[in-house]
Amino acid sequence: MAVVKPDNYHDEQNKQNILKMRAVLDTLPSFCRTFFRGIEDYTSSRTRLAYAYDIRLFFEFLHEKNPICSKMEITDYPVSLLDQITRIDIEEYLEFLSFYEKDGKEITNDERGKARKLSALRSFYNYYFQNELISNNPASLVPIPKRHQKEIIRLEPNEVAILLDQVEDGSKLTKKELEYHKKTKIRDVALLTLLLGTGIRVSECVGLDLTDLNFEVGGIKIRRKGGYEAVIYFGDEVEDALLDYLEERERIIPAEGHENALFLSLQNRRMAVRSVEKLVKKYASRVTSIKKITPHKLRSTYGTSLYRETGDIYLVADVLGHKDVNTTRKHYAALEDERRRRAAGAVQLREK
Repeated sequence: MAVVKPDNYHDEQNKQNILKMRAVLDTLPSFCRTFFRGIEDYTSSRTRLAYAYDIRLFFEFLHEKNPICSKMEITDYPVSLLDQITRIDIEEYLEFLSFYEKDGKEITNDERGKARKLSALRSFYNYYFQNELISNNPASLVPIPKRHQKEIIRLEPNEVAILLDQVEDGSKLTKKELEYHKKTKIRDVALLTLLLGTGIRVSECVGLDLTDLNFEVGGIKIRRKGGYEAVIYFGDEVEDALLDYLEERERIIPAEGHENALFLSLQNRRMAVRSVEKLVKKYASRVTSIKKITPHKLRSTYGTSLYRETGDIYLVADVLGHKDVNTTRKHYAALEDERRRRAAGAVQLREK
C-alpha cells in the first residue's frame, strides 16, 4: 500500500484558497468565471481570492445603490451590465468604501485599501474589454487614489536587544504568561531571532519544514509570494537559536499531518500566522508601549539594518523578496535621503 505524503503548508493553503474561491464564485455572476480562469496562469490562488472578495463587494454595492442592478439577483447579472456602469458609478463606489457596515461590523478603507480594490476592478474590466466582450472601460478612467507615505515603524537596535532579552527571561510577563513561557521560551527565542535575523514574512516562517533548514550553507529554503522558492542565509545568532530549538523539537511528538513542520504550537501542530502575530504582540508590548510592533515591523527592522550596513538597495530588495526595487526604495526613502546628505560633505574640493 502506497504511503500518501502529507501536503506541505503552502500546498494546503493553496487547497483552502481554492475551496474558498469556489464558494465565492457561487455568489458572483456566472461570467466572472471566465475572468478568473483567464488570470490563473499568472496569479496565485491567494491573489485570485482577494480579487474575488473585492469584485463581490463591488457587485453588492451596485445591487444596493444602482436602480438597474437592484432589479435582479447578482448571480443573474449578464456581462453586458458592465457596459452600463459609468465612471461616476465607480467613483461613488470608492467613496462608499471610506465607511460602510457589513455583517454588523463597521469597515473603513484608507487610500491603500481603495487603491487595492480599484486595481482589482481595473484588472476585471481590462480582461473583458481586451477580449472585446464589452465596449467601455470606465474603471481605466478612474485614477488610483494617491497613497500618503507612512513613516516606517521599526525597532531601534537597542530595542531589538531588549526584545530578545525579554523573550529569554520573561521578566515582564504576567504569572499566567510565565507558565506558558516555561514551555515555549526556546521556540519563541528561535522564532523571533529568525524573523529579526532574516526579514522573512510571517507566512514564510510558519510554512517552514524541518527539511528547509540547511546548516551546511547556513540557509533556509522558503516559498515566496507568487509561489517561487528562494534560499535566505542566516548568521551565527540565528543558527545558534535554531540549533537550541531543534534539540527540543526532537523530543516533541507532532500531531498527525504536522510531522514536517518546524515551529509547533503547544498542541504540537504547525503554528498559524495568527499565533505568531499574537506572540510578537505579547513580547513587544513589554518593550515599547509607543510602537505597535507586528511581524511585518520586525521585517522592516531587518530591512533597515541591512540597508544601513550595506547601502545596497538592490540587495535589500532581493533579500526581502520585493519584485520591484522601487517598492523597497519607497519604504527606505528616508534612509536614502540620509545617505545623500552625508554625500554632501564626502568630497573635498580644496584643501583647507
